[in-house]
Amino acid sequence: MEKNDGVKNKMTAAFRAKLRSIAAGQPAIMQVGKDGVGENSVSTLDSALTSRELVKISVLKNCPTDVRETAEALAAATGAEIVTVIGRKAVFYRDSDEHRILQLI
Repeated sequence: MEKNDGVKNKMTAAFRAKLRSIAAGQPAIMQVGKDGVGENSVSTLDSALTSRELVKISVLKNCPTDVRETAEALAAATGAEIVTVIGRKAVFYRDSDEHRILQLI
């Protein structure tokens, strides 16, 4: 039997709704602009997810890709799960064993 430690298996509708409600009160801590998804944005999001678990970003209008594509690329590069994409904002979640902040389940 495989060890089941992936975030995707924990993302029930109720869990996602709780994450969305927590993220609603948080400011966006990162912006993706004209450079798009690059090494800088990936490393910044990766370190933020390690220390916070739940991160909201803002995608500027001058970003070469749309918000959904940007979020999917960042999620794939960091191993995070997209919680929601609304307007020009995206929220990511990645479970962290070292810095457990969210005790939801």
